[in-house]
Amino acid sequence: MRDRPEFSGVAEPLRRELFVHCYRMLGSAQDAEDQVQETFLRAWRAYDRFEGRSSVRVWLYRIATNACLRALQQSGRRALPSDLSAAAEDPWHPVGAGDRRAGWLQPLPTDPADVVAGRDQVRLAMVAALHYLPARQRAALLLRDVVGMTAAEVAGVLETTTAAVNSASQRARAQLAALRAAPGDVEGGHVDQALLDRYVDAFRNADLAALEKILLEDVTLEMPPYETWFRGRDTVLAFLGARILDRPGRVDMVPVVANGQRAFAVYVDREAHAVHLAGVDHLYFFLDPGLFALFGAAPMISGAGVDRYR
Repeated sequence: MRDRPEFSGVAEPLRRELFVHCYRMLGSAQDAEDQVQETFLRAWRAYDRFEGRSSVRVWLYRIATNACLRALQQSGRRALPSDLSAAAEDPWHPVGAGDRRAGWLQPLPTDPADVVAGRDQVRLAMVAALHYLPARQRAALLLRDVVGMTAAEVAGVLETTTAAVNSASQRARAQLAALRAAPGDVEGGHVDQALLDRYVDAFRNADLAALEKILLEDVTLEMPPYETWFRGRDTVLAFLGARILDRPGRVDMVPVVANGQRAFAVYVDREAHAVHLAGVDHLYFFLDPGLFALFGAAPMISGAGVDRYR
């Protein structure tokens, strides 16, 4: 028998990793936080009956994983626009928000210290690939290959057999390999600061010529909740030039860290516009000002964000 007063001391140190696990399962930081809250409530209520047949960590993962699986039964998989349709060829193609009940994948705020230590291996491409997997297969793979549980421990979490866990994990690895994604891969690594400075300046100055020198020829642009997305440097630049980079000083950026890589809170005309994962080959703009609070970013900006960036 355990005492509830000691629960916080043993459970709180695990909150962050449980949150990241729930994010990988659900694809939404907000949904992940809801399930972590549910996990801690259920665990606190049951802690005086916890017999210690497994570690507290495995026990909490069992509660959290099954909370996520229940939540996923009520919704479909989250996705990115490129998962659902072909790229638009015309940069003046009308864009509109899609009516998806399951919603879109969302960016995850990550602590720079976690990124350096390699603990938050949650690059967006990997999370998107995970959401091609059936929910229980996704859970088995994450618990085995990311959390580091034994097959027997995962079997206990999912209330199945060790053989079933091994089979599910193998199928999941094969599918991720086909998608060229694997748990543990992390984009970002070393970032050329001079290149990043040029990237920010190009957006702030609406300098399409400078941006053309930075972006790769086959660069992709996605903007959830818009279903429309674009591929190709000329098309992407034409779209950006027509929509937001039409004059210098309209766009400002404040640095954040999302999914283990450099990102920015983007302001258009000083108002919150998007969380942007920067890159030379893939640009993500999450057009949801409601995400700014998750990243500690203000809803409006008065000074030059680039001054704080440097």
